[in-house]
Amino acid sequence: MTKTLDDTQLEQKLIECRHQLHENPELAFEEYETTKALKRWLSEAGVEMLNLPLETGVLAVIRGGKPGPVICLRTDIDALPIQETTGLPFASKVPGKMHACGHDFHTVSILGATLLLNERAAELEGTVKIIFQPAEENGGGALKVLETGVLDDVQAIFGMHDMPHIPTGTIGIKPGALMAGVDQFTIDIEGIGSHAAAPEKGIDSILVASHIITALQSIVSRNISPLNNAVISVTRLEAGNTWNVLPQTAQMEGTVRTFQEHVRDQIPAKMQRVVEGVAAGLGAKGTLHYTKLGPALINNEKLTNWAVDTAKASGLNVITPIPSSAGEDFAEYMKKIPGAFFFMGVSGNSGLHHPDLIIDEKAILPSAKFFANLAADMLKKVSDL
Repeated sequence: MTKTLDDTQLEQKLIECRHQLHENPELAFEEYETTKALKRWLSEAGVEMLNLPLETGVLAVIRGGKPGPVICLRTDIDALPIQETTGLPFASKVPGKMHACGHDFHTVSILGATLLLNERAAELEGTVKIIFQPAEENGGGALKVLETGVLDDVQAIFGMHDMPHIPTGTIGIKPGALMAGVDQFTIDIEGIGSHAAAPEKGIDSILVASHIITALQSIVSRNISPLNNAVISVTRLEAGNTWNVLPQTAQMEGTVRTFQEHVRDQIPAKMQRVVEGVAAGLGAKGTLHYTKLGPALINNEKLTNWAVDTAKASGLNVITPIPSSAGEDFAEYMKKIPGAFFFMGVSGNSGLHHPDLIIDEKAILPSAKFFANLAADMLKKVSDL
């Protein structure tokens, strides 16, 4: 890549880069070839890279010609364990792996922003770090980056997720809660096995599990304020292995999604009360195993409002999006660094994580330009946070 590409040339280069990434998807913490490709593209453009003491991922930096704050643009680079069915000429060449969440789009958009910022370095009033983060999909990558300390001097951080249901040329910007906190739970039920023809001689773990599933929904409907948000979903129930035996044990697994931290903190105790109480009432034992995976993503109000002006000046249509109950480990950065996260429209043909997801590549260049403009604008403003 050169430093003097016009819009048409830059767009074509970024599309070519995306095709290469899309053909060669790599899962969380396995993004070795992706890392090599990014380093090559950045090096060819003369972009400085800093040491990132992780096996995968890249940290680039644009040092402005004028003194000022340090901000960060972040993108994620990992793929999903999904078999692609798009039939695209650049479809995944790796069986069982696919960029079904659009991280290849994220990556080349922020790559494009990096190249544009590098051309404008002399006019920038501060420093922009760009983190190409590994392992967003398993929720561990952001924490690994933070542990390295490479972002300790960052005063504001920005990122995005593509949204297939939002049209190309449109960006969703919203202060406050945008994406949910994500927790996982497993529930073990122990009853007494018996012949299916003589249920009175045992304690039916399937019946107990069924009552627990129903009772768990009362937490959201009756124990959480209707002014707050929560979802409790049981997604797996396993019990028994034949048709004429009532099994002694059953196991359930599921997820909890919340937008308010105080609600998130309440739910484990409420679930434990239901699990243990319902099981005991039916003569069984219920045990809850609860794991907090990632916090809700809460946008900084000032940064979000400032971003609206940049988006409009960049020619994007700005909407207020409906919050998503999906999770995003960008929220881990925002626990330590003020930040803003956006939904970028890509006019997709299906939802995220779907094996036939196809996005509109005409969204790449506008996204790259927006983030380049955003970085330049925010360097002038973040001292007012």
